[in-house]
Amino acid sequence: QVQLVESGGGLVQAGGSLRLSCAASGRIFRYGMGWFRQAPGKEREFVAGITWTGTTYNIDSVKGRFTISRDNTKNTVYLQMNSLKPEDTAVYYCAASPTGRGDRTVQYDYWGQGTQVTVSS
Repeated sequence: QVQLVESGGGLVQAGGSLRLSCAASGRIFRYGMGWFRQAPGKEREFVAGITWTGTTYNIDSVKGRFTISRDNTKNTVYLQMNSLKPEDTAVYYCAASPTGRGDRTVQYDYWGQGTQVTVSS
């Protein structure tokens, strides 16, 4: 069983930065990890993922701005978000996938409660 707790969200001006953290209660060494986000009235969307070997992948709209990383010794995954835009405003969720990689919600078995990110213009 894996439990995930996100932190690091908040209110930031456009162009600013935030670093989200996702702390896991169980060992996530063999899990693929992902960050998703959900804006009001929209479906939850994939943002970035990282395999257990450290391969990263993300959506085009965050390329060059967001970086996902993981520290397996601390059972923690991070999302560094730079050059934030108002359209990045959403609740951000961390998730763990036993399949190791994926960009769809059904591929992830464990989810955190989410952390709010608000970017003002």
